[in-house]
Amino acid sequence: MKNIAIIGSGSWGVALAIHLAKNGHKIKIWSYEKEEADLINNQRKCKFLPNVEIPDNIECKLDYEEVIKGADLILQVTPSKFTRNIVRQYAKYVDVKKQPIIVCSKGIEKETTLTLDEVILQEIPNARIGALSGPSHAEEVSIAVPTLLVIASEDEKVKNLVQDVFMNEYMRLYTSNDVKGVELGGALKNIIAFCSGVAAGIGFGDNTFAALITRGLVEIRKLGIALGGKEETFYGLSGLGDLIVTCLSEHSRNRKAGKLIGQGKTIEETKKEVGMTIESIDNIEVAKELSDKLNLEMPILNSVYDILYNNLDPKEAVKSLMTRKRKQED
Repeated sequence: MKNIAIIGSGSWGVALAIHLAKNGHKIKIWSYEKEEADLINNQRKCKFLPNVEIPDNIECKLDYEEVIKGADLILQVTPSKFTRNIVRQYAKYVDVKKQPIIVCSKGIEKETTLTLDEVILQEIPNARIGALSGPSHAEEVSIAVPTLLVIASEDEKVKNLVQDVFMNEYMRLYTSNDVKGVELGGALKNIIAFCSGVAAGIGFGDNTFAALITRGLVEIRKLGIALGGKEETFYGLSGLGDLIVTCLSEHSRNRKAGKLIGQGKTIEETKKEVGMTIESIDNIEVAKELSDKLNLEMPILNSVYDILYNNLDPKEAVKSLMTRKRKQED
């Protein structure tokens, strides 16, 4: 049995908590909302996963020190835009030698274009870092649907620890040394999932989704390699695997957001209706900035950027993509 601190009480943080609690570990979740903490502690419920019962070996606290003190492992599960500020607040409580920090969110810091492991290392130098990613919906992990994930770290002991605490008959973890590639795959696939939603909102079908997944992976791979990821990582669980599940599933908030845009909703209307953080909207801006800086050809990214920020009609964007200059498949 291990003591595990989970920073973030959203659907993914709570789903991971439920899974780990069922594995026999003692879980403390940090939340910034007293209402959420009370719901978890008193009613054993999570507003994002209303049909799931919270096990008794999960506590939710508002104080960082209470959550982190005595933990064998820290899971960082807050939206990317809040990561730096939150890590900065709890940094003084972390024993870097004894408490590895695992990035479980999928995003890139908008202001710096850093991956989240890089953000954490700026705030907690010498932290033992890992990144957990792969095709996984909170709605399914919380009810023990068989799931495969990848844990990336340069520290073998960190990878072994994470495998030990997570793995059972319905969750299997593979390992990787490519922290950068795993993080980038998780962040960039949200963009293509958003595009898949736009296609669904327009009324397109499976042919279009398959096209977006295939050509979207080309763009993810291109940018990911340019930023330091390994090519093979983007064909694995945190790349292609996660891309498939988020592009095709109604559970995906990024796909849902894109679908609303495809139906003619504004960004603000979309954010309000989805009701949770939509990482893809920030990631589109960051990826556009990076691809321009690196002079990379990324037509799908450029089109969705223009839909969001230059009032390009989604149908016109599709027409433009379909009538581009002929080329050989890469």
